Amino acid sequence: MKSPFSLLALLFVSSVALADTTAIVNVNVITMTSDTVLAGQTVVIEDGIITAIGDVDAVAVSEGATLVDGTDRYLMPGLTEMHAHVTSTADAQIRRLSSLFLANGVTTVRGMVGRPSHLKLREDIAAGRIFGPRLITSGPSFNGNSVNGADHAASMVREQQAAGYDFLKIHPGLSREEFDAIADTANELGIPFAGHVPVAVGIAGALNKGMATIDHLDGYMASLLPSNTDTSGGYGGFFGVMLADQVIEGRIAEVVAATLAAGVANVPTESLFEHVVNDVAPADLATRFEMRYVPEATVRQWQDAKERTLSERGFDPLVAAQAIDIRRKLILALHEAGASLLLGSDAPQIFNVPGFSLHHELRFLVAAGLTPYAALQTGTSAPARFFGLNTGTVEVGRIGDLVLLDANPLINIDNSRRVHGVLLAGRWATAAALLDGLD
Repeated sequence: MKSPFSLLALLFVSSVALADTTAIVNVNVITMTSDTVLAGQTVVIEDGIITAIGDVDAVAVSEGATLVDGTDRYLMPGLTEMHAHVTSTADAQIRRLSSLFLANGVTTVRGMVGRPSHLKLREDIAAGRIFGPRLITSGPSFNGNSVNGADHAASMVREQQAAGYDFLKIHPGLSREEFDAIADTANELGIPFAGHVPVAVGIAGALNKGMATIDHLDGYMASLLPSNTDTSGGYGGFFGVMLADQVIEGRIAEVVAATLAAGVANVPTESLFEHVVNDVAPADLATRFEMRYVPEATVRQWQDAKERTLSERGFDPLVAAQAIDIRRKLILALHEAGASLLLGSDAPQIFNVPGFSLHHELRFLVAAGLTPYAALQTGTSAPARFFGLNTGTVEVGRIGDLVLLDANPLINIDNSRRVHGVLLAGRWATAAALLDGLD
């Protein structure tokens, strides 16, 4: 590879750089428009927009630009976390969450349980007053406790749409009438609704009403049971884990075809599911590197939560292994059929540390059969299309939300976690600087 030092002296920055122009010099570019790599490129971002991509010997960089050495590194679009939670809008917590996400290459976050303070947070981030991943937020949850009848449900939809939330969050416990009122009113007003599939609704009902996303593959396990099975009063455990030995795998193609026809996207959050039900000991999960960024009390709560699941009456490790296998087959079938898959892990949640958990999710998608490129699409170009954002690929004219990696993730998906630094609308920060001081 060419050495950039024969061309110009590079300025190395160890914290957030605020120059209007940033250039990543002599870098390998993963455009995410194809699974090829453009070697020896210089990428220039001016006022937040990519203005030039070309051979390192041919692209001029203006004097005073922030220069980042890309030698032997890989530049790709920033990742989108499609299922996250803003746990607090206190300044310290926002700095902490932002640092964890950005240090892992996450430049956009979809917050799944919003509240009024998140609207201001969204605007502060968009205006650049807070250096954090772009926020797309739901309103407060629609669930069996917050909703009191169909009329109330419709009224809540109108209130949240008028308040300016980006979408509605659906939780369990809704009656069919309440869900239909939410869906019909939301479709009338043009505000998306997403999240869980209430038991009273089922996958068919959710697809029929046009949910924007189904998260956690909620309801799919029950949809694969024999057609005469009554699941209205049953209990299948954590996202149907206990139902796996009753599933007819031949029905996967049928439900996948229905999902594709409905145009509904899925956010599997496979890392959440597998971390909770797999055979990895809670104590082993608690010793992972990223747990240093989580309070010890929270890690203990996560251990307790997994132990409760594993000791729950009716839980069988062999059936849980079947459930993991079935979910992976479903994920692969959705992908191969062309149904939209979007990257999300549900963080912070049981053993899912913000930012870090998204790389576990990528690994699980590859374990399900997706190529590294296809897995990365679920967190880059796919969510950009889903939201209609000018991000998701490395092309001239796109917003400069980018991540610089120390190794090629197309060869090994685990290289996605080797983040050297991140650009948010062209503002550069190293991963080390973002994590420095966090405990």
